[in-house]
Amino acid sequence: MEELEREDLKERLFLNKKNGWLERTDEEKNDIFKFADEYIYYLNKGKTEKEIIEESKDILQKNGFRDISDFTELHAGDRVYYENRERNLFAAVIGEAPMEDGLKLVAAHADSPRIDLKQNPIYEASGFSLFKTHYYGGIRKYQWVTIPLSMHGLIVKSNGEKIKVIWGEEEGESVFTISDLPPHLSQIQNERKLKDGISGEELNILLGTIPYEKTKAFEKIKLNILKLLNEKYGITEIDFTSSEIEFVPAFKARSLGFDSSMVAGYGQDDKVCCYTALRGILNITNPRKTAICILTDREEVGFIGNTGMETKILEKFIAEILDKTNQNRPNMLERVFSNSEVLSADVTASYDPTFPDVFEKKNSAELGKGICLSKYGGVAGKSRGSEASAEFVAKVRNIFEMANVKYQSAELGKVDKGGGGTIAYTLANRGMDVIDCGLPLMSMHSPFEITSKVDIYEAYKAYEAFYKN
Repeated sequence: MEELEREDLKERLFLNKKNGWLERTDEEKNDIFKFADEYIYYLNKGKTEKEIIEESKDILQKNGFRDISDFTELHAGDRVYYENRERNLFAAVIGEAPMEDGLKLVAAHADSPRIDLKQNPIYEASGFSLFKTHYYGGIRKYQWVTIPLSMHGLIVKSNGEKIKVIWGEEEGESVFTISDLPPHLSQIQNERKLKDGISGEELNILLGTIPYEKTKAFEKIKLNILKLLNEKYGITEIDFTSSEIEFVPAFKARSLGFDSSMVAGYGQDDKVCCYTALRGILNITNPRKTAICILTDREEVGFIGNTGMETKILEKFIAEILDKTNQNRPNMLERVFSNSEVLSADVTASYDPTFPDVFEKKNSAELGKGICLSKYGGVAGKSRGSEASAEFVAKVRNIFEMANVKYQSAELGKVDKGGGGTIAYTLANRGMDVIDCGLPLMSMHSPFEITSKVDIYEAYKAYEAFYKN
């Protein structure tokens, strides 16, 4: 009897992070797997930030959202979106309460670490034509060699003509790669520190080896590659000056494990939060407060620029809603922001049993145990990070518990060994209550990141519940 009482007391008082697959009905499991299949399709359709914005806008339009420029007036229940430079997307469902009461926002980012081209990229060396590159975001460079890469992006000619480029995604289409040394010749390379095993200037992409024979010109292989590009896209070498070309893994996202319980694929930081935040707002019809989904850009390089969260595009969008709901007046924007609440929807590092030394397990997110609340971010004494108040954390907890959302709380690695930043502080700086709230992710920033299907589904439920309450 005493043993049963002790176990009951332990159950009531201890924090117990349960496996999210436990106590699921067959119907619930089917819902989880179906949702994950739809997410994998979305992930494979949009490997770059522009492609994700394009795909997300299409989803919004199919679900009754219209460009805000189509409206002269807005009323409760209206569903609108605003796109900025094909790299940001803001979707809103107008609430019944005055805007001054605040907004409910979920903000994710669509950009992911990748390999970009330099401005003058193409060259020839020792029987090869290659591209010079400049990586984007916090990649571990050694992970990006000897894997198949595809080319995505845009070339704009000086006359304004836009040429969309995708090469390496279709079945049977050629791909690209970055070479590495064989173990027989890597003795000196092996002495480098892991982070320097491949340098930035060694991330050169192989393009071809066939020379153009009908000329005596120097760099015949480079000439042949340019000839092929000219035939396919009508471009010349100088057109790379006004291009946005990204190289990303050519392989597809897919289910992982004997039990298919996980998703593995490129760009899940942070496209998994983009998808779940987007799907959540589709279910919002008549919210009390205006609900807004934000898909932003430039998070991986510091949120700056005219498509990053440091820009004033959010202010522009909210001001337009205020104008079209006839609520705008002096200082209204500041009052709206000061009463607003935000989930900064960004992934966090999942505990990895292969590398336990960098994690403090009690305060680490674990795959398969729900969406993760991170009260604070930053590094080395919480610097350069945002921190949510206890009151706001409690409010979010209550929303999740009332909606039966499985959640956990964690920070990113051991003190002085881990840390990282999100867009949370850029929204907190506007006066909003903000907390980081995203999925655990294994192998973050690698070409093949790993999430749990049950966490993906819980994130969808969590964001929907937050918009509503």
